[in-house]
Amino acid sequence: MILIKGAGDIATGVAVRLHRCGFQIVMTDIPHPTSIRRTVCFSEAILKGSYTVEDVTAEFAKDTGDIQMIFDRGHIAVLADIHANCLNTLKPDVVVDAILAKSNLGTTIHDAPIVVALGPGFTAGKDCHAVIETMRGHDLGRVILNGPAQPNTGIPGNISGFTTERVLRAPKDGIFTEVHHIGDLVKKGECVATVDGEPILSELNGVIRGLLPSGTPVCRGMKSGDVDPRGVIQNCETVSDKARAVGGGVLEAILYLKRRNAHVS
Repeated sequence: MILIKGAGDIATGVAVRLHRCGFQIVMTDIPHPTSIRRTVCFSEAILKGSYTVEDVTAEFAKDTGDIQMIFDRGHIAVLADIHANCLNTLKPDVVVDAILAKSNLGTTIHDAPIVVALGPGFTAGKDCHAVIETMRGHDLGRVILNGPAQPNTGIPGNISGFTTERVLRAPKDGIFTEVHHIGDLVKKGECVATVDGEPILSELNGVIRGLLPSGTPVCRGMKSGDVDPRGVIQNCETVSDKARAVGGGVLEAILYLKRRNAHVS
């Protein structure tokens, strides 16, 4: 059994890849998820009961007692468990920290026989057995067995020459309201959403790939959406290139560490 902490878009890409390889997956997230790329996030199962990304379905588990039934249906289980307290009950073979908080929120190398963490905030050999590089570029998806991932730059990855322009942020504290929706094509300067009536404008032409749902409380500067300059609507419904690459790194790390542990024992 693999426990994945987090059920956002990168965590979901990891889960899809591992599930297709035959692993049983349990995911955890907060009771009221704030995932941006909602159309490709298994966190939606917490709100909707079940959710399918590509050909893989995740189901909400009210507690750990529901998990085996979900496994029997060939699905992924998702718990609303903000601190992943289920870890002590489930005793998974593998823990993957895919929260992507840019810092370690409590994962330790002793949480499971194999512990893998994504991105900055972790050091392989100290916090976990392996770190997976999440920064776009040459090393994306690389397995790090000693040391940290590249530090967080605060600058979104480059897609078609755009970085910070891709991200939609709340202009003030308040309640977020959608004007457009995920999958809509927008032009530079067009209003995508509002916060208490104040508009959030797109800084480029593209497709809305991620957006908070209406009614979400936000604070000034909070990431609230994502515009993809490539403008391919179908990409809003499938695992991203980044999530797929990171998922491959997690799979490699698990298989390598499993074989290494077998040799040691």
